[in-house]
Amino acid sequence: MAGRVNMKLFYGVLVAIAVVGVAAVWTASRSAGADTTQLLDAPVPVNASAFPGYVMGSDAAPVEIVEYADFTCGACGTFTILQGPDIKQRLVATGLARLRFRAFALNQSSLLPMHAADCAGEQGRFWEMHDQLMFQQRDWMSASRPMRMIRDYARDVGLDLDAYDRCMEDGRFMNRIIATRDEISGMNIHQTPTFDIGQIRVSGAISYDSIKVLVEKATAQTQAGGSE
Repeated sequence: MAGRVNMKLFYGVLVAIAVVGVAAVWTASRSAGADTTQLLDAPVPVNASAFPGYVMGSDAAPVEIVEYADFTCGACGTFTILQGPDIKQRLVATGLARLRFRAFALNQSSLLPMHAADCAGEQGRFWEMHDQLMFQQRDWMSASRPMRMIRDYARDVGLDLDAYDRCMEDGRFMNRIIATRDEISGMNIHQTPTFDIGQIRVSGAISYDSIKVLVEKATAQTQAGGSE
């Protein structure tokens, strides 16, 4: 019982942090989408000892798009709204690429929405909650009680709310979120959204056409390597 009480206190403190800081974070992140491109020595493997994130698409896809994003990042929300549908329909659904989402908490206000998404993931509804958080970003980030609104999203996507509440109160995934943040920071990633596509790392809410070109380049490199 003592452990549960302590986690409830922790949950309450994080809610207070989110309420105080979340609007300012969104405003600042709106301008954090400047494009930068970096050539990597090789595609970055997901650390097998860390949480690899959530994957959409076929394991047989020749290219993986790894997205590092934060639910409180305005540029991430913009990317999801504008480019996300095309990526899902024209690249993922067609088998040209698969998408891996790795949550990268840039600040304390990011922790609770990320934890809510993980609690949804526990019930097989991560991507549904992901879309709610990104598409409704302005609404919940400007709300006086953002976590109450996010709980409404949990209901809307069909979660068992009792199980969701227990997951949130227990802080079940908080250590994993923090460990993932530390791992990604060690990869010299400091901006969201950032994408690894083959040997290219690019930051910013880039266009679908840019993503498609990078996928095509990575596919050609993969095919050339396989023919040797």
